[in-house]
Amino acid sequence: IRHGILKLAALVSVFFLAVFLAFQLLEMNLDFSLGNMFGSMPVEEVHTRLDHYKCGLSKPCPEGHFSFKMASGAASVVGPKICLEDNILMSGVKNNVGRGINIALVNGKTGDLIKTDYFDMWAGDVNTLITFLKTIEEGTVVMMATFDDSASKLNDESKKMIGELGSSSISTLGFRDNWIFVGGKGIKTKSPFEQHIKNNADTNKYEGWPEVLEMEGCIPQRQE
Repeated sequence: IRHGILKLAALVSVFFLAVFLAFQLLEMNLDFSLGNMFGSMPVEEVHTRLDHYKCGLSKPCPEGHFSFKMASGAASVVGPKICLEDNILMSGVKNNVGRGINIALVNGKTGDLIKTDYFDMWAGDVNTLITFLKTIEEGTVVMMATFDDSASKLNDESKKMIGELGSSSISTLGFRDNWIFVGGKGIKTKSPFEQHIKNNADTNKYEGWPEVLEMEGCIPQRQE
């Protein structure tokens, strides 16, 4: 009996020793892996890479500003995406984008979404866009992104109204051009938030369509 107990005790000891060594090895491997990942990086850089800024911006916006990031549509396949303050306002996933000009209206003081809509400028009626633009109230932030064709039905009146929101490129927007823009009702100058790329067979990234445009930035919060 005594021999059996000693044998059992020896087996238990060996078992615990094996478990202990296994955990030690696991800890060493974990430390080694983490060391490979972060060992050569300064601590500050590690924290920076792990930080999440609103809408995935490369750096945070100062106080009193709204963070935004947006992208135009990709050819006629992937719709545009508009993000403000970490909230996706428009995207294919939300199923609220479509061919033409996609528009999100935002309260310039609070950053709250007012409404979204899109207007087909290939087969649609430009008057629906004009009617929508007339409803925009003073102090509203206006975010626009194109998808597929957004210019064929545009006329002088609609271009003038969008120009008054701060756009510099709307007058030259053409068939299947890509364009993203952030302006505002009552803006006194041209907006700094605008990108435009022409549809050009020699430079298009996709057959028949230019490359996707992306833009991020900080919109000043309306104070008065």
